[in-house]
Amino acid sequence: MKRLRKITRYIRRSALFKALILIMILVFAIITQTGCSNKEVSKTDFALNTSCTITVGGMSEKEANDILTEAFDVMRQYEDMLSRTVEGSDIYRINNAGGEAVEVSDETIEVLRQGIAMGELSGGRFDITVGRLTDMWNFTGEDPSVPPQEEIDAALPAVDYRNIHIDGNRVTLADPGAAIDLGGIAKGYIADKLAEFLMDKGVESAVINLGGNVETVGAKADGSSWTVGIERPYSDRTELMGKVSLDDGTLVTSGIYERNFEEDGVLYHHVLDPDTGYPAESDLEAVTIMAVRGNSAFCDGLSTVCLMLGKDEAMQLVEQLQEEYPDMGLEAAFIDKEDEMVQTEGMDIQAAD
Repeated sequence: MKRLRKITRYIRRSALFKALILIMILVFAIITQTGCSNKEVSKTDFALNTSCTITVGGMSEKEANDILTEAFDVMRQYEDMLSRTVEGSDIYRINNAGGEAVEVSDETIEVLRQGIAMGELSGGRFDITVGRLTDMWNFTGEDPSVPPQEEIDAALPAVDYRNIHIDGNRVTLADPGAAIDLGGIAKGYIADKLAEFLMDKGVESAVINLGGNVETVGAKADGSSWTVGIERPYSDRTELMGKVSLDDGTLVTSGIYERNFEEDGVLYHHVLDPDTGYPAESDLEAVTIMAVRGNSAFCDGLSTVCLMLGKDEAMQLVEQLQEEYPDMGLEAAFIDKEDEMVQTEGMDIQAAD
């Protein structure tokens, strides 16, 4: 009988010990998972002719990496669809159709309509049919130079976004000499689409940075805000003018310092004026536009327009748009050639660290 009681006590103690071990394992797992949920996982790669980084938080490292891999695949699918230089892309086929109608994707129609709308809003200062001029200037080439004046003059008549005719999913260039270049809006459009993709995957905390086009989903996993820096022009991304908090928002910067070359003592930048065929002239070096998430394409185009308009006209335009679209959360900052920055009233720029 005594032996039976000893065995019973042993079994009870053993069961209690096992239960305690199980509880400790569960507590450790919960702590570990909680710690991992605040960890941010990033992936960086070259795409869209720039360095692109996507960061997600609030999930396991494996799940985050799987989603990031898919996100970059989605990004490249859009690049293959919208790039004018990728053979077989929708834009390549339109530009090389000799004025014939081309069937394209719903997404291409969507971004073309956004580009046309920005052309109308800007009175033609923003024009997505500058493709021939872009090719002539070749700012992304190894040895860009000023094109001959006669070539610029020959290309200008075809620069008119109203040459783009859309019928369902069929696109026609009324002037066969026209060529579409979505460089002023495509990255913003793709950032919007990537944010949608991440949210569809259940991501609640993310930041997308497509070389100057930034879009965020939620806040950081730990509850703090995402912060985005506003670069000082010509500082090689090493110096900031300030920084802003950006939760569920988008911030786009365009600047004449991003792509340029010097010839005979004159600096030529990549933002082309569709009226002259030459780099646009204004008193601005950089423009930053901010809005709520889902408006990166709009901000992309608007930042280019403002850069061409100059500080005073750009400020007037943004203030007008703030009244017309009060729910967009539109704000702007302008850096002029004297390295001075002015911003709209609601643009809360914090001092850089």
